[in-house]
Amino acid sequence: MCIGVLMIDVDGVVVRRPEGRPWYVNLQADLGIDPAMLNTLFFGEHFDDVVCGRADLFERLDLVMPMLGHVSSRELVDYWFTQDATLDDQLLSDLEQAKAQGFDLHLATVQEHHRARYLWDTLSLREHFTRMHYAADVGYGKTDAAFYRVIESRTGLRPAEHCLVDDSEPNVVAARRVGWRAFHWTPEARVADVLEECG
Repeated sequence: MCIGVLMIDVDGVVVRRPEGRPWYVNLQADLGIDPAMLNTLFFGEHFDDVVCGRADLFERLDLVMPMLGHVSSRELVDYWFTQDATLDDQLLSDLEQAKAQGFDLHLATVQEHHRARYLWDTLSLREHFTRMHYAADVGYGKTDAAFYRVIESRTGLRPAEHCLVDDSEPNVVAARRVGWRAFHWTPEARVADVLEECG
């Protein structure tokens, strides 16, 4: 069965981190926020609810920002989004060639609503992809079979007509488990490798 749509992950695939450095590497120096405390107080306690659409990003950040310093949640989010926004231009160019060969291109990613809009509108990923399917909108993460079932209901395609391209092996395993084709993306991978492996 032929692939109808390539489902491309964002973080680690479309968005790359220069030299592998996380977005918060200079957070302490730039904003005076300890990344370890941010991870404990926000990402550890609240982010699951935020990223699956059960709570708003700013609502939950506002609960913890007084414990992190004198920076507003808006300042932190602006810093986070702009520090985590390096697009892989070569990948996007290669994907445009795949599109010219007849593949439909979508994003399949674990995002909350605000960063999803930032990626789609501010970083202009809407110019490259037909649609973004993301966790807060779908209601599930990518290791959950329901994530893939919701997307199938949107595309109208059978499972094997989807190919997930993702840098997370658990996500690749989850996609294959529900009948999708999937490619484990690495920094050395190319779109040609995806097309060859997925047929």
